[in-house]
Amino acid sequence: MQEDGQGEGQPSLRLDLALIHYPVCNKNGETIGSAVTNLDLHDIARAGRTFGIDTLYIVTPFADQQALVRDILEHWQTGHGATYNPQRKEALSLVRLCHDLTELYELVQAKWQQRPTVLATSAKAQASQLDFAQVRRRIFAGEPHLILFGTGWGMAPEVFADVDALLPPIAGFGEYNHLSVRSAAAIVLDRVLGKYD
Repeated sequence: MQEDGQGEGQPSLRLDLALIHYPVCNKNGETIGSAVTNLDLHDIARAGRTFGIDTLYIVTPFADQQALVRDILEHWQTGHGATYNPQRKEALSLVRLCHDLTELYELVQAKWQQRPTVLATSAKAQASQLDFAQVRRRIFAGEPHLILFGTGWGMAPEVFADVDALLPPIAGFGEYNHLSVRSAAAIVLDRVLGKYD
């Protein structure tokens, strides 16, 4: 396997993403649970499948939100959507539900038979950042990684206490900095897994 991901064929990557719906913050900094959105599931799964991740975990403890995810997946995996759009079925096959962060970490560690490097994302610069080039080299060297993405107004402080490092924020030239999580996930995936000539 080539370190830069430019070799022949599809490399076997040990990279997972998790979309965190609890605990996250609202605009006042209070800890809340956010709602799952259909667009996030579809778009992040499609980006994940395009770039070759292993699994997209959806983390929510709420029964109604879990039921919504199951309904969406059922439609595209075994319902009418499976034959209507097989490519969407393929992308959504990456999605798994988790009740909480503890279950998430246990599942990923059991799958890879070792603890992955857990990276968090944030719209604000934080301490303990790894740059995208470092993460890219480590992923293509075969090290397992798990990247956390927050919903709402970002992940709650207790989430950051258990991660190994943060990725740099996605920033443009303007002052406005409030990307949708699905846009941020696609940009991060391109930076760590994209093919460049």
